Amino acid sequence: MELAHSLLLNEEAYNQLGEVQKAEFIFEWLRYLEKLLLATSRNDVREKQKTLVEQLLSLLNNSPGPPTRKLLAKNLAILYSIGDTFSVYEAIDKCNDLIRSKDDSPSYLPTKLAAVVCLGSLYKKLGRILGNTFTDTVGNILKAVKSAESQGRYEIMLSLQNILNGLGAAAAPCHRDVYKAARSCLTDRSMAVRCAAAKCLLELQNEAIFMWSMDLDSVATLCFKSFEGSNYDVRISVSKLLGTILAKAITSKHPGTAASRQSIRRVSLEEVLELLGTGFLRGSSGFLRASGDMLKGTSSVSRDVRVGVTQAYVVFVSTLGGAWLEKNFAAFLSHILSLVSQSHPKATQTQIDAICCRRCVSFILRTTIGGLLGEKAQLAVVKDICQAIWKLKKVMDVAASQHMLVCALQELGNLIHNLGTTAAPLLQDSSTGLLDSILSVTLHPSISVRLAAAWCLHCIAVALPSYLTPLLDRCLERLTGHKSSPEAVTGFSFAVAALLGAVKHCPLGIPHGKGKIIMTLAEDLLCSAAQNSRLSAQRTQAGWLLIAALMTLGPAVVSHHLARVLLLWKCVFPASPKDLETEKSRGDSFTWQVTLEGRAGALCAIKSFVSHCGDLLTEEVIQRLLPPLPCAVDLLTQLSSILKMYGSPLKTPSVVYRQRLYELLILLPPETYEGNLCAILKELAADLTAPDIQVSASTFLLPPLCHQDDLLILSPLLQETDHRFIEEQLLLGNGVACGSLEYDPYLIYEKDVEGDSVPKPLPPALSVISSAAKLFGVVCAHVGETQRLPILEQLLDSIKHTKGARQQVVQLHVVSSVSSFLKYVALSKGCLGPEELKRFALTLVTGALESTNPLLRCAAAEAWARLAQVLDDGAFTAGLAQVSFDKLKSARDVVTRTGHSLALGSLHRYLGGISSSQHLNSCIGILYTLAQDSTSPDVQTWALHSLSLIIDSAGPLYYVHVEPTLSLIIMLLLNVPPTHAEVHQSLGRCLNALITTLGPELQGNSTSISTLRASCLLGCAVMQDNPDCLVQAQAISCLQQLHMFAPRHVNLSSLVSCLCVNLYSPYLLLRRAVLACLRQLVQREAAEVSEHAVMLAKDSREELTPDADIREIGLEGALLILLDKETDERLCHDIKETLNYMLTSMAVEKLSLWLKLCKDVLAASADCTAITCVDTMQEEEGDKGDDASVLTTRHDEKSHPFTNPRWATRVFAAECVCRIINQCENATSAHFDIALAQEMKKKDSRNDFLVLHLADLIRMAFMAATDHSDQLRLSGLEMLLVVIRRFATVPEPEFPGHVILEQYQANVGAALRPAFTSETPPDVTAKACQVCSAWIASGVVSDLNDLRRVHQLLVSSLTKIQAGKEALSHLYNESASTMEILAVLKAWAEVYIIAVQRHKNHRQPLKTTSCLEDSIRNGSCSSDGLLDLVYADLGTLSRLWLAALQDFALLTLPSEFASQLPAEGGAFYTAETSENAKLQYYNSWALILHATALWLTSTGFVVADPDEGASDLSRPVTPTSMCQGSSSGATIKSPEDVYTDRFHLILGISVEFLCSLRSDATMESITACLHALQALLDVPWPRSKIGSDQDLGIELLNVLHRVILTRESPSIQLASLEVVRQIICAAQEHVKEKRRSAEVDDGAAEKETLPEFGEGKDTGGLVPGKSLVFATLELCVCILVRQLPELNPKLTGSPGVKARKPQMLSEDGSRLVSAALVILSELPAVCSPEGSISILPTILYLTIGVLRETAVKLPGGQLSSTVAASLQALKGILSSPMARAEKSHTAWTDLLRSALTTVLDCWDPEHFSLVDETHEELDEVSLLTAITVFILSTSPEVTTIPCLQKRCIDKFKATLEIKDPMVQIKTYQLLHSIFQYPNPAVSYPYIYSLASCIMEKLQEIDKRKPENTAELQIFQEGIKVLETLVTVAEEHHRSQLVACLLPILISFLLDENALGSATSIMRNLHDFALQNLMQIGPQYSSVFKSLVASSPALKARLEAAIKGNQESVKVKIPTSKYTKSPGKNSSIQLKTSFL
Repeated sequence: MELAHSLLLNEEAYNQLGEVQKAEFIFEWLRYLEKLLLATSRNDVREKQKTLVEQLLSLLNNSPGPPTRKLLAKNLAILYSIGDTFSVYEAIDKCNDLIRSKDDSPSYLPTKLAAVVCLGSLYKKLGRILGNTFTDTVGNILKAVKSAESQGRYEIMLSLQNILNGLGAAAAPCHRDVYKAARSCLTDRSMAVRCAAAKCLLELQNEAIFMWSMDLDSVATLCFKSFEGSNYDVRISVSKLLGTILAKAITSKHPGTAASRQSIRRVSLEEVLELLGTGFLRGSSGFLRASGDMLKGTSSVSRDVRVGVTQAYVVFVSTLGGAWLEKNFAAFLSHILSLVSQSHPKATQTQIDAICCRRCVSFILRTTIGGLLGEKAQLAVVKDICQAIWKLKKVMDVAASQHMLVCALQELGNLIHNLGTTAAPLLQDSSTGLLDSILSVTLHPSISVRLAAAWCLHCIAVALPSYLTPLLDRCLERLTGHKSSPEAVTGFSFAVAALLGAVKHCPLGIPHGKGKIIMTLAEDLLCSAAQNSRLSAQRTQAGWLLIAALMTLGPAVVSHHLARVLLLWKCVFPASPKDLETEKSRGDSFTWQVTLEGRAGALCAIKSFVSHCGDLLTEEVIQRLLPPLPCAVDLLTQLSSILKMYGSPLKTPSVVYRQRLYELLILLPPETYEGNLCAILKELAADLTAPDIQVSASTFLLPPLCHQDDLLILSPLLQETDHRFIEEQLLLGNGVACGSLEYDPYLIYEKDVEGDSVPKPLPPALSVISSAAKLFGVVCAHVGETQRLPILEQLLDSIKHTKGARQQVVQLHVVSSVSSFLKYVALSKGCLGPEELKRFALTLVTGALESTNPLLRCAAAEAWARLAQVLDDGAFTAGLAQVSFDKLKSARDVVTRTGHSLALGSLHRYLGGISSSQHLNSCIGILYTLAQDSTSPDVQTWALHSLSLIIDSAGPLYYVHVEPTLSLIIMLLLNVPPTHAEVHQSLGRCLNALITTLGPELQGNSTSISTLRASCLLGCAVMQDNPDCLVQAQAISCLQQLHMFAPRHVNLSSLVSCLCVNLYSPYLLLRRAVLACLRQLVQREAAEVSEHAVMLAKDSREELTPDADIREIGLEGALLILLDKETDERLCHDIKETLNYMLTSMAVEKLSLWLKLCKDVLAASADCTAITCVDTMQEEEGDKGDDASVLTTRHDEKSHPFTNPRWATRVFAAECVCRIINQCENATSAHFDIALAQEMKKKDSRNDFLVLHLADLIRMAFMAATDHSDQLRLSGLEMLLVVIRRFATVPEPEFPGHVILEQYQANVGAALRPAFTSETPPDVTAKACQVCSAWIASGVVSDLNDLRRVHQLLVSSLTKIQAGKEALSHLYNESASTMEILAVLKAWAEVYIIAVQRHKNHRQPLKTTSCLEDSIRNGSCSSDGLLDLVYADLGTLSRLWLAALQDFALLTLPSEFASQLPAEGGAFYTAETSENAKLQYYNSWALILHATALWLTSTGFVVADPDEGASDLSRPVTPTSMCQGSSSGATIKSPEDVYTDRFHLILGISVEFLCSLRSDATMESITACLHALQALLDVPWPRSKIGSDQDLGIELLNVLHRVILTRESPSIQLASLEVVRQIICAAQEHVKEKRRSAEVDDGAAEKETLPEFGEGKDTGGLVPGKSLVFATLELCVCILVRQLPELNPKLTGSPGVKARKPQMLSEDGSRLVSAALVILSELPAVCSPEGSISILPTILYLTIGVLRETAVKLPGGQLSSTVAASLQALKGILSSPMARAEKSHTAWTDLLRSALTTVLDCWDPEHFSLVDETHEELDEVSLLTAITVFILSTSPEVTTIPCLQKRCIDKFKATLEIKDPMVQIKTYQLLHSIFQYPNPAVSYPYIYSLASCIMEKLQEIDKRKPENTAELQIFQEGIKVLETLVTVAEEHHRSQLVACLLPILISFLLDENALGSATSIMRNLHDFALQNLMQIGPQYSSVFKSLVASSPALKARLEAAIKGNQESVKVKIPTSKYTKSPGKNSSIQLKTSFL
């Protein structure tokens, strides 16, 4: 293929190839040439032009295939447009000659066609340059049309379209001729020709004025004719033509002179609509030529014409646009509705016709109003429709207005459903009277109008949940009041049922009590049905309908009424067969009608129960359901005889009864009706073969039984399209009606399958068949094998005994029921039964495989394979395949060949590769042959489809066949005419399957793989150029597969351009393919895709519809616009996914674009009110630089890409903003730091940061939060919440001490206020509460007066909820009010927690602030002020919080305690709604718990509030008090009991939650729970409870241990450890208290007899599970080992502490380890002396282990935080009183000595067998400090034993020798503390050994003078040590020491001259020496004096220094004290830390 990539055709390479490869080679060359010509310079092209033209024209004679000729023509045109044009006339002449040629042989046809295509392409590209040649050319082409076959006519029409396009107005002379030719082609028998002719005429009408003026009527009639017998593509093309021409007729401004103007008549809108109406009502028979049968009233318009005209209406309005529709809506509406009025009886003469016409009218209204108008315009339309309904209601003639009313009501319902809560103002507007009009129509005499009105109410309730309960009340009230009117009973019962069906769409639900009212009413209706025969049927139906609808409310409601329903169910059927007999003999026709109606209703109610309340189907309920079933089946068997007795009035009721029973039985498990299986089976067989079924129901019976993939190929009508709603009627065939609600009113409460449209049940006669076929499968599989045989025999006979059309119908029913049986058996792994059964099944299926109905063949092929699957016998399967082989070899008819080829494919699909490769080979061979049978496209299509199934299922087995298959596919793609689109679709499927089979191997580089890959890409390219949209969709999905497996080889830019062009395609499946592909591409390379799209839009010269959008707003914006227009759910889902992926990968880079898009979407819809409000905000911010961009494009309408987006799109945009903020959070910190952002923006203006768009974010949140749509308000509040949380801490650089959000407080308040009005739904209020608390807690606003605004909102809601569950709105379910109450309490809890925290932080000593005002501003007023604000309501709050916690505690009890729960529910929930309430409590309990714990601790468990008397105290605590209030039983409680209850409530909830953490438990809940425990244990009283109850403490510890194990988060683990520490403290306090009281009690008794307190008692044993200390140790070890695995000897494989390289832990890790060490050091205090001995080794091992593992050298001699913590812990342990207690003293001493040895060993060089660097890395300071801690904190006998003491001294000596100055400084400091130790036994040995060393060191420094600060510091520390020695020394030695010290000090003094020139170090030294001398002199004056006297040099120096010092004091303040401070501080810190 690479050889094809040249400018000229490489003929050498070309001639060496075979036939198929030649075609491929040419196509590849032409593809390459097209790109190359556009990129090559004009001169280079001209050089080679002659040769190139010759090569190209010579290809014409090579009979090129359709794709090749198209490309060839394109290249020829490009070549002439770039190069010279002089030889173009020769080319045109050559083409004309070829067309004139008389050769009619098929082999010459491609050449002729290629010539036609070339002409079209040349004229299109070169246009008027070609001068007058066009008349000859067009004449020549038109002559050719007459003799051409369909392919020729097709190509000629397209070529003419191109010629007209290129020439424009210049082609006028030929317009009439072209028009004539196209007219005849528009009614051609080939559908593709009709489409081409429509395209040609569409091009012609651009210039040919006569088409939309003089000839308008005839064009319209022509189009109507063209619709007859048309397919979907023709309807699309012709309706586009008709709609465009009519739109043009109205809008055109006529050109030309006055003379020509007279000949053109003006066309009015009325005329155009009249014209379309004629087509709709009379079809193609025209105006005047009403034929005879028309006058007789027998003919009916064919459906395809009506559907075509319907689409033309839509095109007509869409072309004129939304603004036009708004203006002319009233006229349009009245015309459209008149199409179904009685003034045109033809349209509605039968029910079937009426339903189909109504469908069309609904479609026109839905598509135009829903698709073209924005929300504002839609609101106006609703008013118009309302007026129309009022007018129609007044019409007396029922028949005349009924269908118009139905259409108007359905559109009204759809409109409001889509408008959602934005329609609220309409319903409040009394002038429209919307609800009244609908409710009044509910009494209309026609049942279909009543149903439509009920459905409309359903839509209103779904859109506006707040209207659900009031509407329900009104309907129930009227139903109760008008019981005596049959219309009212049915109308209002429909309405109630429809409203109940809406409840499941409304999350807030309806009050629970409504169920009871409805149930009572239903019972009443059923009981009173018999009283009045006029109303019996209606009341019976209404009663059961209400019960059935009630079932949809789910188990929570139904469980309360189940007993009554089951009783009614039992009573509706006779108790025994005998009773049934007597019934039969008694009744008359009418009573039977009512009885059957009632029983069918009861069956329906039970079916509804089974499908909606599965949870209630317990064994017991099933037992109660069963008894009436046998009787229901008995009645089924008697129906035929009853029918004979009473005649036709019973026909419909009996069919309905059958259908209801079948539907119920399908849902029930077959075991439940085992006894009746045979009876049911007989009835089913009779139903399926009943003699009176005339209509063929194949289109709804078979699709469920065929495989989804097969359907698309075999029945184009089944494909999903945007017109599915009206196309369906063509699918069902003329005898069958479309579905409609009046066929089955019971569907009104079911959730419809297709989104928001009305349910469309089929007529009972049809639906009973599909239920019967489905049930047959189940029953037949469950009867005994012997009973199956006679039934199947009977079915086969019935097929044989019928003739003609009836036979087909029966065969269809039988095959579908047997298929359903086989499918059931296959899926349930059952077995078929005796041998004969197999034979019968085979005969049946084989017959169907050769049926003329393609759907039946398809179902039979599926059954054929299922049969093989069930038998699972290789030989049988092989036999089946052989049968098909033989048939395919011998048969010549299309039917047999298609059926059996699909059968082969199905066999493979269900049985894999049919085991043997020989079979696979034969299969493929036969299918290859069939695929090349060009005489029959159908055979090709089916064979290729079957081949694709085989490729799919054979998998790797297929590898051997990949190459031949691929070349076959390419050959066919290049040769099959484009008119056979279905063959191309099958080819696409095959190619797709092949690519999947090859999979990742496509990435390979071997020659064979490259060739395969090139062929795949070539195939995709051919399919992309195919005119059929579904083939293009296949091409896209093939490229998508290729991109997945071999991304490098797919040209992304051309793929993306193809996707962008088809983004707005009118074909649904193509749009779906585009989005599926985009979605995959952007997951991997979003940025590239986006760039390619924009580049394409900028470069594109072609007529791309969406390119302008992409140019301005990028692919992202185009997708958002598409999302707004799109109605298909799956597509919308894909668009959202794609946008989400793009956002995730690009939002941060393209921040401005994304934010602008979201802002445009949200702002485009903001009402005037919102905008004015926003603008006032703008003025406040006007002077700020970064907000300058805020007012972009608001007033400039043109640049606004989004016009009136729907609320769903706006909600999505708001969610996008939240996602963008999250994405920025994961990017750089500059997004949330305005100073940094501005700085980086200055550096590079392309930088963009979120914080610079804060004003926009706030504005968007504000616009969304104050919208009419509730969903958008929720999203807006969520956005506000995210903004507050993310930006609360961002400081405002211009005003230090303020935050950036502070300036927006007015906006935040304004956004929140509307959410607290009385009519706001609870979910919005709940969200707003969350935002309020976040805003107050964020600390943005520090001024109390500003805070009060938002605080006031919370106060108002608190007042509202105080009345508890009773007071809140009765519009919604009780659980909604629970949600609101808890949201308010949670918000208050959050505010209170924050207030307390701030108060705490404020109480801690304030850091010294630089100025006083600052501290006042940040401090007291806000921190205490917030607490004061909350204090006012704290009494109420605490009561409500405790009540809520109690409710939560009750709700979380396991189900076995259900009986103990209070009967009427808790404080805030009712018993019936407890299930829903659980979720709400689960969302908010944690913060409430924390707040309550804080409140209880703040009162110290002593309530000081005088209002709360004793009775109140106990009120919210116990279940009993909840029910009794303050009655005598509750008042007896003492405060102590109340505290205990509250304490246990909080503890219980916490432990219950923490010990079984659900996977969805949030971090927030766990943290809040742990904080609550911390708060609880902060006060003495609860600590005493825990301390005194050991089991409780242990349980808590075990729970915390589990939390630490299961949650990795460091913050949670730290919080848990804090609680552990508090528990240990509680235990310590308890032990101390017991010891104290024991001592007091025993008084003067001997100490020995004191009982041992603390764990371990006398024995020292700790029992796991019973010991608090043991549990704590476990937990601490868990923490330590997880951070430092080396501490676990099992892990390291060696006992004892080994020398290893120490490590630094992360910050979190260090914190955790430190916390654990603190706990460990506290443990000995909880033990008895014996107990402490047991745990000491463990504690010491762990503490020293941590020290050893983390003693890393840090710069500046610091200690790491873990080392510090371990030293602190060590100190705590060593100084424990247990070390001194007599019982444990000796053991402790031994253990402590061992510990010291371990520490010394750690650092011993002998231990470092590894390598020396480990030693290097160890920190000597840590070691020495540890040794010092031992020396100073233990009793002397531990460290004074000689061996240890010697080692310690050696360590110090060695360290003094280390060169590192920091180590020396620390060593001096440590020695300083040892020398000061009061016990001489300890300190003297060190002094003796080390003092001389120190002296030497100092004298050495003295000699060479310090050179840097470090040496200076060493010297200073050394002097301090010496001074200490002086103080410690005995009197008589002091003078010697002072005599050593003074000379050193004096030697550093400088005189005044030297002082001026000295370095800073020398000067510091001088100051230090002088200061010390000043101190020492007076202390030891005698020594001092004698020394100075004895040495005159010293004396002189001293005096000079003092004098110089005084001089310098006068000049400036000495700096010495500052410079010295660092050294001082560090030494002080060190001492305070551990020594």
